[in-house]
Amino acid sequence: MRLTWRAGMVVVLLLGVALVGPAAMPAGSAPLPPAAPGTRAMWLWSEAPAAEVIEFAGARGVQEIFVHVGTQVATDGSLPRLRELKQLADARKVRLTALGGDPAWTTDHGSALAWQRAVVRTGLFAGLHVDVEPYLLPGWTSAYQQTAKQFLALLDKLRTGSALPVEADVPFWYGQYKVGTLNLANEVLKRVSAVTIMSYRDTGVGTNSMLAVSKDWLVRGSAAGKRVRLGAETGPLSDCGYCTFAEEGATHLGNELAEVDAATRTTYSFGGIAVHHYDSWRDLPA
Repeated sequence: MRLTWRAGMVVVLLLGVALVGPAAMPAGSAPLPPAAPGTRAMWLWSEAPAAEVIEFAGARGVQEIFVHVGTQVATDGSLPRLRELKQLADARKVRLTALGGDPAWTTDHGSALAWQRAVVRTGLFAGLHVDVEPYLLPGWTSAYQQTAKQFLALLDKLRTGSALPVEADVPFWYGQYKVGTLNLANEVLKRVSAVTIMSYRDTGVGTNSMLAVSKDWLVRGSAAGKRVRLGAETGPLSDCGYCTFAEEGATHLGNELAEVDAATRTTYSFGGIAVHHYDSWRDLPA
């Protein structure tokens, strides 16, 4: 969940999304009602105690946790904690999806598929949540078309590699890129069950806000019939102060996310908000 490259796209994208209105249901589409206000998810990268994580999630209305899982999950000693997390999550009706990814997976599909197989064997997760970020590779600038096609091929393989649905973390600006003659954001949506936008801003609505930078994806998600979550950052970011709620604190975060909920009541693809991530969210000042 890196930031520098994403933050650098703000000027280009603000020009693009300023012309995009609320995501309306396309004619003839099946209903896809917006997620209810307060629909929340969170990333969990650490090995924090299971009971503490689930207690925190329950207190904040988190209905889904993206739980980081390593490829060596069967032998690295993490299974007991993950099993406890699953037991406690089930009791609170919290959904667990397996979180994994690396920019290298863009071209190293074998490693990604090995991770997928390891996750499936645990029997603990309801889906896969991948954070690959291919734009961090040198090939994104030196051989963009090839790199983008390899990324889409990876999503194809993950989609067909198991019965688990695949959700991808995405930057808000993919809609500005094409693969051949096709739009990159649209091509990603074809291959996943949902996306979570790294819409990292410290305001929920208005100019240069979480909602403003996400409108392009929300429109595309409505057209595709796919869920689009917005992401909120809570960790400190030295290179982009306006991209995180670290300084503003928990009360401001809650107020701004409520503003997003209120503004998306007619945005059919809206799938709620995911907070990045458990440890920094837990440590936010009031």
